[in-house]
Amino acid sequence: MSWHPQYRSSKFRHVYGKAASKDKCYDCVPITHNVYDNHFCAVNPHFIAVVTECAGGGAFLVIPIHQTGKLDPHYPKICGHKGNVLDIKWNPFNDYVIASCSEDATVKIWDIPRHLLTTSITSPKMELLGHVRRVGLIEWHPTANNILFSSGYDYKIMIWNLDTKEAVVSKPVKILEAHKDVILSMSFNTDGSLLATACRDRKIRLIDPRAGTVLQEASYKSHRVSKVLFLGNMKKLFSTGTSRWNNRQIALWDQNDLSVPLLEEDLDGSSGLLFPFYDSDTHMLYVVGKGDGNIRYYEVSPEKPYLTYLMEYRSPLPQKGIGMMPKRGLEVSACEIFRFYKLIPTKSLIEPISMIVPRRSESYQEDIYPLTTGAQPAMSAQEWLNGVNKGPLLVSLKPGSGAVNSLAQFSEPETVLKTTDLSEHQDQGGRRPQEDMQKPGEIEDSRKHLKVEKKLPKNEQMCLSDGFDVFECPPPKTENELLQMVYRQRDEIRRLLKLVNQKDIQIKQLELELRNLCADTGSY
Repeated sequence: MSWHPQYRSSKFRHVYGKAASKDKCYDCVPITHNVYDNHFCAVNPHFIAVVTECAGGGAFLVIPIHQTGKLDPHYPKICGHKGNVLDIKWNPFNDYVIASCSEDATVKIWDIPRHLLTTSITSPKMELLGHVRRVGLIEWHPTANNILFSSGYDYKIMIWNLDTKEAVVSKPVKILEAHKDVILSMSFNTDGSLLATACRDRKIRLIDPRAGTVLQEASYKSHRVSKVLFLGNMKKLFSTGTSRWNNRQIALWDQNDLSVPLLEEDLDGSSGLLFPFYDSDTHMLYVVGKGDGNIRYYEVSPEKPYLTYLMEYRSPLPQKGIGMMPKRGLEVSACEIFRFYKLIPTKSLIEPISMIVPRRSESYQEDIYPLTTGAQPAMSAQEWLNGVNKGPLLVSLKPGSGAVNSLAQFSEPETVLKTTDLSEHQDQGGRRPQEDMQKPGEIEDSRKHLKVEKKLPKNEQMCLSDGFDVFECPPPKTENELLQMVYRQRDEIRRLLKLVNQKDIQIKQLELELRNLCADTGSY
């Protein structure tokens, strides 16, 4: 009985992290030295915002995304807070509006001019006054326009409707008082109908934000949670924290049963916080360590083993905070599926890190870029407050496709299965091996074969194995990676032999049909 290694069919097994060159980094940026556990960075396709050091109050910088290199030491700041800025978030539906919260117990909304900043901005567009202690977290609603959530050290979450012309808003539309300690993290599901929170009392809560009721509560004692994240519409939650022995730990939870985690894994003994990021388009999960230079990434599946470890990006430079570029700001021609902006305060540097799927072709790879969340809200603030639930409007990332919006269809587990079936179907007969590609160039007489090949899509004319280019494979660094590469090549050879056999059978069938056709025409 022959032994076959257990490999999954996945397009993202060989994703790797690539740091930007020095000239594409942001240098001489006075990054904040605040020890608060937050990202301190927010990115959209036009700007990168980063919390900075400022004497006498709090401030942050807004730098145009293409203005790389050394920053002018007198570059204008956004400085209107009386205390340190703790969190900043761009409006997902307006790239020129940003929200900030601070130790001065206020939340401010800022309009950023489209032209280059020439003077510091000190007066906000809107000021939200409701918290009595410092505000540590803010989150925009993912589908409703102008709905903002804020949480403070008064243990309250406040919901704000920004569809107003008032410059100062002192009454939130809803106050959630379900917590007895400081809220450490907030996360929405895809349509924004549910809110997951992590609290300092070590509990994860699943809340209906409009009703203010707690639907589920996890009080698992061996996992001290610090950050929680919804995994799209897989009906699962992912959390990072520490174990009883103070090891950094990750856990996966069923949204409908938070009594015991589905999966629990210790990572290492470091003390830094773990920031989780989820890409619902590729079903990839990234875990970024604060205080180290590592970015671990996994692939999420709806069935066991749920989390599959892919690889780890390592760097000797520790990160204090991290920013994430929305999908619509990625470089699709380079097969970039995710981009981080790493804050390195020891060098006053912001370093972009691109997560890339290695492909030979520079054409648009439709299989790794499904429809993704666009920059248009699905509904107004009042509609959401009235109880309406709508998924995000989706757009295509294909260059020149325009803003073709469509409503999201929330069936991610089914989508994963369908994608797997499709890749298996392509493996059986949808790809052409390199030998077949070389024959038309070598045999000039086979003109008919050339015509058939020209009609094939470009993606089918490349030698790919599970969406990975065999000839642009990064060299293995360990013995385990070398063995995996050998097994991959064996599988590829088996697949090619199977394709050759299938084509031989097809040729014989066509020859038989041709003979029968000639015999039929000769009888007449």
